[in-house]
Amino acid sequence: MEIPNKKKWKKQTQKAKRLFLAMPSAKPSSTLSFCTKTNIYSLAVITFFCSFSYFLGSWQHSRGTISTTAEFSLRGRCNPSQNSTTTALNDPLLAQLSIDFSTHHAAEDGAATVPEEKVKSYPACGVEYSEYTPCEGTKRALKFERERLIYRERHCPEKGDQLKCRIPAPYGYKNPPAWPASRDVAWYANVPHTELTVEKAVQNWIIYEGDRFRFPGGGTMFPNGADAYIDDIGKMINLRDGSIRTAIDTGCGVASWGAYLLSRNIITMSFAPRDTHEAQVQFALERGVPALIGVLASIRLPYPSRAFDMAHCSRCLIPWGQYDGVYLIEVDRVLRPGGYWVLSGPPINWKKYWRGWERTQKDLKAEQQTIENVAKSLCWKKLVEKDDIAIWQKPINHLYCKVNRKITQNPPFCLPQDPDRAWYTKMETCLTPLPEVSDSQELAGGELAKWPERLNVIPPRISRGSINGVTAEIFQLNSELWKKRMSYYKAVNNQLGQPGRYRNLLDMNAYLGGFAAALVEDPVWVMNVVPADAKINTLGVIYERGLIGTYQNWCEAMSTYPRTYDFIHADSVFSLYKDRCEMEDILLEMDRILRPEGSVILRDDVDVLVKIKRITDGLNWMSRIVDHEDGPHQREKLLFAVKSYWTAPAAADQEGSF
Repeated sequence: MEIPNKKKWKKQTQKAKRLFLAMPSAKPSSTLSFCTKTNIYSLAVITFFCSFSYFLGSWQHSRGTISTTAEFSLRGRCNPSQNSTTTALNDPLLAQLSIDFSTHHAAEDGAATVPEEKVKSYPACGVEYSEYTPCEGTKRALKFERERLIYRERHCPEKGDQLKCRIPAPYGYKNPPAWPASRDVAWYANVPHTELTVEKAVQNWIIYEGDRFRFPGGGTMFPNGADAYIDDIGKMINLRDGSIRTAIDTGCGVASWGAYLLSRNIITMSFAPRDTHEAQVQFALERGVPALIGVLASIRLPYPSRAFDMAHCSRCLIPWGQYDGVYLIEVDRVLRPGGYWVLSGPPINWKKYWRGWERTQKDLKAEQQTIENVAKSLCWKKLVEKDDIAIWQKPINHLYCKVNRKITQNPPFCLPQDPDRAWYTKMETCLTPLPEVSDSQELAGGELAKWPERLNVIPPRISRGSINGVTAEIFQLNSELWKKRMSYYKAVNNQLGQPGRYRNLLDMNAYLGGFAAALVEDPVWVMNVVPADAKINTLGVIYERGLIGTYQNWCEAMSTYPRTYDFIHADSVFSLYKDRCEMEDILLEMDRILRPEGSVILRDDVDVLVKIKRITDGLNWMSRIVDHEDGPHQREKLLFAVKSYWTAPAAADQEGSF
């Protein structure tokens, strides 16, 4: 057969030869290396075949952009003497990352071809965006009502207004110390804000020392430290027998309460509004403590009903008695039957503190009475008030409460609705009814096992058939599947199994929480996201397992700061959001919330991953597509990636307002 264009054929053959000879060897690297062994003869045959087929016209373009041998070099992080594009290997916090990749990357026969396009490059944003939180921007917030803090809720950019650039880390940024050291120390360069060290100086929240912040564990209402404060709570309710596993901290400050509860096997969802300067939630995340930007205003908290074993407010400044008690009603919705609400600070123990709080005794007494009345209307029982702490308990069912409601009617029970619906859902001043029970001693919704058994037993929502299409057998199979998958992940990215390399993890499409459950023995925590667009709402199951998470629409930004997560996992997220929003916007959001040198694992159809890889190349991520854990004949593949280290220029001002 005659070659249609001999000059082009010769030129292409020479180019292929040069590319082949230039391919890096599989030598061990002292930095970051993704290495595989390649059969030279097979590769030469493949190169010839592809080139030949190209010029015959059988294939207009190659089947993908996936190479079979690769070596990446990732240098150390954050030497302030260097510019934003270079790094050094002398940082003791840097653990070298070595990822081995399989060699089978091609799609199955019949897969759609992707036209070869020029990789789009995404420029760096200005340094004024280094702490950019798209849905909590202060300028946009001023357009909304200040009443009930509505202006501090999520208000995301309109479609077309999203930034199409990469958010820079502050100059001098370096990865936090490994947990548990990070609980007590954070680098100043990472969060260059000193306001809290002045405002909370006498309360022992945070101390600025040279190039770092230190967190002594203090708080407004626990001057002796969070540990001592938690011990005081532990004298009133049992915090160590595994019956309390999940907690929520409203108005969390720098999240010391949640940080110190971790040593008691209690995991806390801490939240507070985005501050203009103080960056409390950002400090919490730097410490390696679960947290989100959030506020009790007019929209439900992004959690399912009956999620938390304990709720907490330590001088969180939330007006619990106002607006017909709507904020306590929302706490009731997310609190598990028999769960506890802990309150310290005004107005508790007002007789002792009223002068220091600069309020009248009459005012404080009236505020406490209002709170007592709202709690009583919710059928809560006040267990104890001692010194600075008061604790109420939610009933285990609503049998008695329904009888009482016939008399008081305040607040009424909500009309039939989905109590787990919480994404942009308005709060209501009605009581969320608990699942029906047959007698007064039965726990509504089913009894939970104590931690750690809770993680692997069949969750009540599944055993009772509340989750459409999810059976006990499916749950057990999913748990076994994730043990297998995690073993494969750790074989490909060996640092996933190294304690201290990662701390803050995100699972963008968590389903039943299998990814997080498979990592429960590691010193990490996982934010399990159930997309608001998912066909099945499984976030309640995740909480029943003793894990934490949130709802999220991935066409919008997450309510968190840049550089929140060390590791992001996404299972079929891009297939889920196909035709709903731009792929590049989701990846730019992932780039925003991922730390420099953070890692990513994406699972999806091979054709989807090929498109994703083109974008991640434009983001300057180092990435490779590898085979499914079941072998090369599966259309689903995995993309492993690492975000490059880079920062804003040295001369830039880090104290912008966004």
